[in-house]
Amino acid sequence: MPLFKRQPSVLPGFHMTLGFSLLYLTFIFFIPVGGLLLYTSLMSWEEFWRAISHPQVVTSYRLSFFASLIGASINLVFGALVAWVLVRYTFPGKRVVDALIDLPFALPTAVAGVALVTLYASTGWVGQYLEVFGIRVAYTQLGVVVALTYIGLPFVVRTVQPVLEDFESELEEASAALGASRLTTLRRVIFPTLLPALLTGFSLAFARALGEYGSVVFISGNMPYLTEITPLLIVAKAEQYDYNGAAAIGTVMLLTAFVLLIIINGLQWWSSRRFAH
Repeated sequence: MPLFKRQPSVLPGFHMTLGFSLLYLTFIFFIPVGGLLLYTSLMSWEEFWRAISHPQVVTSYRLSFFASLIGASINLVFGALVAWVLVRYTFPGKRVVDALIDLPFALPTAVAGVALVTLYASTGWVGQYLEVFGIRVAYTQLGVVVALTYIGLPFVVRTVQPVLEDFESELEEASAALGASRLTTLRRVIFPTLLPALLTGFSLAFARALGEYGSVVFISGNMPYLTEITPLLIVAKAEQYDYNGAAAIGTVMLLTAFVLLIIINGLQWWSSRRFAH
């Protein structure tokens, strides 16, 4: 039985394209990840545990994961809403709004961080008004959430948008003709179709936020035990030539993110099978 099974195709080149794909993945993914795991495996268990269980490191884990989860959850709701508006309605400046969604992709993360500080600092355009109500954004954990929400929005919008564009309006009309309310149509007809795309967008936004560095480093203030994220701690240890500590923390982040993505992909598989029937 052949090791690789290919679909019938009129275009030749299966072995060549497979070889180039594996070569690309090797240099881009397998070698860096394998090097990280190899570097970590050279440490003793005591050294590894001491590096990953330091109170400062544990605090950065907590902030990174929970801030990423909150930011991805916010984008899950409002990203779906933005995609719905862009697909279902026509209004002046729609193309401009649609183009602005991709701004976090085009704007360097460091520039985004400076822009967020300019907006949300106590003397900033928005921060000065929030300060009146006792709300501080810059140099707080709230600022970290704001930055991670900003960089994750396009992932949800661009994942849900094509699904909404391909959605057959006849299904909504049939539901209404059968007497279903708008809420029932949304819950029983539209939502099951969007759920896999929503989970995909959520997982992409979460993974992107988990490794974010540039935009957060400016607005967080990088205060140990308070606003210091794990990617910043990894960079700091590498700059101090503590490569063992950086590799150990990076391995924990890699394995945890991998497990979470497996869980999310499992939910996608479950939802696609459940609602397909």
